[in-house]
Amino acid sequence: MEQSTAANAKKMNGERVAVLASSQSTPARCKGNANPLQTATSQLPYRHHSTMSTRSSSGGPRICTSLAVLALALALVSFLSLRKAAPPPGMADDLPASVHDITVKDIQGNDVKLSEYAGKVLLIVNVASKCGLTNSNYKELNVLYEKYREKGFQILAFPCNQFAGQEPGSNEEIEQTVCTRFKAEFPIFDKIDVNGKEAAPLYKFLKSQKGGFLSDGIKWNFTKFLVNKDGKVVERYAPTTSPLKIQNDIQKLLGAS
Repeated sequence: MEQSTAANAKKMNGERVAVLASSQSTPARCKGNANPLQTATSQLPYRHHSTMSTRSSSGGPRICTSLAVLALALALVSFLSLRKAAPPPGMADDLPASVHDITVKDIQGNDVKLSEYAGKVLLIVNVASKCGLTNSNYKELNVLYEKYREKGFQILAFPCNQFAGQEPGSNEEIEQTVCTRFKAEFPIFDKIDVNGKEAAPLYKFLKSQKGGFLSDGIKWNFTKFLVNKDGKVVERYAPTTSPLKIQNDIQKLLGAS
């Protein structure tokens, strides 16, 4: 009996050893056929590096393009600022200190020193006889002149033929038209250019003091400049601005000591 029991125990121990050996040998069978999860995990750092490299290479051109556009925009803003802030080389020395330092010619060709208007508020206008704005502007300019001339206000009108040829007549013809048709009593001066190389010195000065939209050039007939008693340009108005809408600005300058 004891021998039989010992034999059975020995047999059971042998089976346990076999089972244990079998369980320990399982990873060896998977070694040749790698675990997919283990493989994916082990390769993840390499994949991550590859993805980052691709993003960097694909994002590079976009970043460079954006920086280039930004640089161009900043350069344009800087250029426009400098253009507005500083006159062309040599021009700064040629510009007068005020309107009062300039001499113009009247409609008869006589010299007129604008210093004669020192102490007065001036509205300087480039006019034309055949413009769609002519009738309304002359009518309202007459109203302003009648209302404020005794208070120290003066209108200076300069005929100009640079806009669609709408002031084609001679000085004599212009004077006749202005006096008979439009009944203007304010001074009419010599016909001039307001833009280009032949622009009158007065208009070079006016434009240098108050630039316009996008460029300093006069855009059309009946652009208006308001000048204070010291001959300084204080405001510029578009051709379509009604003269009567300038009254408040005129009153402020007239009231200033």
